[in-house]
Amino acid sequence: MTTTGVRRIVLLTLGWEELPKSISVHGAPPQERLREPTPGVLLQTDGGWVLLDTGFNTALIRDPALYKRFYPSVEYIPVLPGPGEPIEESLHDIGIDVDDVHAVAVSHLHHDHAGGLKLFAGRVPVHAQRREVEYGLSNHPEPEHHAMARIDYDDPRIDWRLADGESSIAPGITAIPTYGHTPGHQSFMVELDSSVGGGGFVFAFDAADLTENIERELAIGGFVGVEAAETVEPIRRLKKIAAERDYPLIPGHDPHAWPEWTQHFHERFGR
Repeated sequence: MTTTGVRRIVLLTLGWEELPKSISVHGAPPQERLREPTPGVLLQTDGGWVLLDTGFNTALIRDPALYKRFYPSVEYIPVLPGPGEPIEESLHDIGIDVDDVHAVAVSHLHHDHAGGLKLFAGRVPVHAQRREVEYGLSNHPEPEHHAMARIDYDDPRIDWRLADGESSIAPGITAIPTYGHTPGHQSFMVELDSSVGGGGFVFAFDAADLTENIERELAIGGFVGVEAAETVEPIRRLKKIAAERDYPLIPGHDPHAWPEWTQHFHERFGR
């Protein structure tokens, strides 16, 4: 019998970033710092595994000259979890091969979300919002000033599947436009198949980094082409979608919530 939803959810921590809290919460004290997880979400569907977001491009961190070019600020420090490729290592740890991933979607093109696309170029479709990719490829070098490393996604082998607004990535996986953090940022709603009990979740990614962004409706600290206050509207929209379906809304970079949800899904679905 063909399923109509996602059968398993696995959260991945593809690294960390040490940064001022003001990047996640607009107006936070500049001296307050966080060590935030770099998220990936692995979803099992009928056609195979779908990966949401891909972490860092390891070459830009490990090569000193590239690091100096792409991470010039001492305020922001990317941290890798191991000596290899975080995606490959994370998949290996749970007994999944990278070839088992049959589609990828990126919330946006920031270097901590699109850096692993090199592993999938020429291999699987990559879903994104059209306006995100158009922004990332235009008006060079402005996108790089907003933490987009063009080397991550300007690859003719990438099989882009570009959406203009809400779109279906796979059965049970819906992209929800949440523009503001970047011009084409998208969040995701995941609906579980009835064979695993149904229900679902909404993953905010960088529309809401932290739990307090959601609970207190606090503007995020990073945004392009909008004012800080305008980043609250996507949070409210995600909260409304989640409340209507009684789905939890999961923030993208929360150093407490992300490991707790990682453990929750491990206990619910196993390896």
